[in-house]
Amino acid sequence: MQKIARILIDQAHSQAWAVKSEIAATMNPANPADSSYAKMAQIAKVSEFEVELHESGLFTADALAAADILVIPHASTDEWEKTIGVGSPKLTHEELEVLEGFVRSGGSLLLLAETEQPKYGNNLAELAAKFGVEVKNSTVQDPSRSYKDVPTWIISEFDRLTKSDFAFMVEQVCLYRAGTLEVSSDVAAEVFMRTSEHAAPASAPLGVAVQHGLGRVVVLADSDLFGDDSIDDCDNKQLWLNIAGWLANAKVAAKANDKRESSWMLTDANWKKLAEAIETLRPMQAKDGSIDANEFSHQEASALLDQVISAIDILAPNFEHQQDYFAAVKKDLEDWRQGGFIIPDFYNSLELFRPDLNRKNSVQHLAVFSMYTQNGNPNRNLEAVIINTFWPDWLAEKEKKYNNPAFVPIEFVAFTSGYDTNSAVFFPETVAVRSVATYYWGGIFCDREAARFRRVTQAAKDLLYLPLPADAERLVNDQQLAQETFVLWDLIHDRTHSRGDLPFDPFMIKQRMPFWMYALEELRCDLATFRETLVLEAEGDRLAKYIRYAILFDRIFRFSITGGRVRNYDGLGGQIIFAHLHKTGALQWTDNRLAFDWEKVTQEVVNLCEQVENLYHDGINRSRMAQWISAYEFVAGLVQPNPASNWAKGADALPTGGELKEMVNLVLDDEFPLNVFFETLNRKLADVITSTKGITA
Repeated sequence: MQKIARILIDQAHSQAWAVKSEIAATMNPANPADSSYAKMAQIAKVSEFEVELHESGLFTADALAAADILVIPHASTDEWEKTIGVGSPKLTHEELEVLEGFVRSGGSLLLLAETEQPKYGNNLAELAAKFGVEVKNSTVQDPSRSYKDVPTWIISEFDRLTKSDFAFMVEQVCLYRAGTLEVSSDVAAEVFMRTSEHAAPASAPLGVAVQHGLGRVVVLADSDLFGDDSIDDCDNKQLWLNIAGWLANAKVAAKANDKRESSWMLTDANWKKLAEAIETLRPMQAKDGSIDANEFSHQEASALLDQVISAIDILAPNFEHQQDYFAAVKKDLEDWRQGGFIIPDFYNSLELFRPDLNRKNSVQHLAVFSMYTQNGNPNRNLEAVIINTFWPDWLAEKEKKYNNPAFVPIEFVAFTSGYDTNSAVFFPETVAVRSVATYYWGGIFCDREAARFRRVTQAAKDLLYLPLPADAERLVNDQQLAQETFVLWDLIHDRTHSRGDLPFDPFMIKQRMPFWMYALEELRCDLATFRETLVLEAEGDRLAKYIRYAILFDRIFRFSITGGRVRNYDGLGGQIIFAHLHKTGALQWTDNRLAFDWEKVTQEVVNLCEQVENLYHDGINRSRMAQWISAYEFVAGLVQPNPASNWAKGADALPTGGELKEMVNLVLDDEFPLNVFFETLNRKLADVITSTKGITA
């Protein structure tokens, strides 16, 4: 399993906490758990972290080179604590400088301080001061917020609207004989945990998170909370994972805006020749792909077509597996010319373009078709696109479980302007053909899907003051992880269209229905995928938790405000999720700040999934008209209909005695308008949505 990060725990400076149980037993034979961090290390290991120990020697750049997170537990002289007995508790000047440089260059550091810090003979406070945090000489008492009625065993307070969600799935954390902290006003820091207003001292920082250069630092005023005898108390264990996750994200966040290496194709003269010829042809083509001789020179079009065919010939050796396709597409292009540039027909070459037969990682394909690009260019212009198949071994294994031979995840290598749009799919049904072809495959551009999600979610987070849990932050910052997440989401979603209780053709290709029926079908597949991640997670799948965040944030933040308001079925799906979660208290939007109750979110999304599936199940016993009406009532129970709606008046106001198309004709373009939350989101994020046009990574 791929590890999130490598944690290095210091055991070389007379720590009062031992990671190895046998050493803890020698330090405190009567109660080894009071000197042990063995559970802390084990919890990290089973949560996708690698854990190693720094057991001897000073901190040097070489000693820290392989570490992502350094944990320095409380250390002491023998006068005050039983320790592991290795090294000095006092860091040298050179070590302090190395540690500051480690963080500045992208490493992360967790410092576990103690009550009455100065007496222990260590200089952890001097290290903390390098990051703008002062460790105070204090001991907190709080009879009103105490654990097990011990005034020095305190329950901390959390600010749930911090930039980083250290309170994710945390209700209570208890600290035993904690000190306090103070934060300099000139550092990029936030207090995420503090004493209560009734404590002495009151509202004092207990946990501080600092951004320092490219790295991150967390300072805690107590070391007992992660000891073996305390880590299972309250939600201490979850706090440890939240802190470790946030610290692990430092390097990912630093690389969040890195661009992948440019493809050789972007500078290839022959690709440029092909693209330039197609772009020059584009203005000549009508909506159906034909070229009118009364408006444009067929002689000029023919010369450009020669350039296209010549470029295909020169590029062909780079795509040896496509030789049959290239022969067919050149013939289709030639037939288009010989026919007088009427509506083009790529039926024969489309039959031979089969990326589904070569699903191997990094296999590239060149496609030249006259086609429209879904959510992009509506005209059947001549286009060229080079795609790279994304098919790692783990995905091939997953496809055995979620069998879908037509599913082809792809990345952009190069494309003409029809794909310099919002289109993130490559479907055979978009190609100009003389009759309906057999659809063997469907391509999803996972790089564009992931990049759009990341940009919009980050902007929404900032706008809504939404603290992201560590896993969600990692997903937003890591393009590769986001691509993997979207591919598995798409794989499960796509096959769900043909599974379950289906009262109508799930793909609805040839049906004209009210647009909320399309919305419910897409929503059903996403909700079923969300629920399936719980099965995947139980099986140990590392992507399961990320898929849940992707579905939730993409549906709410991006889909709901992307595109116009004309029968926007994808947008409606996001509106439904938001409305259900808001109605059930799983999310709140207060003071223009969005917050999720993560304890409720998963169960409520599953509940919504079951409601939609019940609607489908019951629909099998209804007429199509009755199912449309039932579906409308279901949606309207969550999303307020347009005040001018005829459908909202009920069945008596609908032409139920006529043809079905008469009912469809009464559907308003914006039958379910955006609520005030989405209006705000749309107004503030419109430029961000626009900026994702043509994005690939």
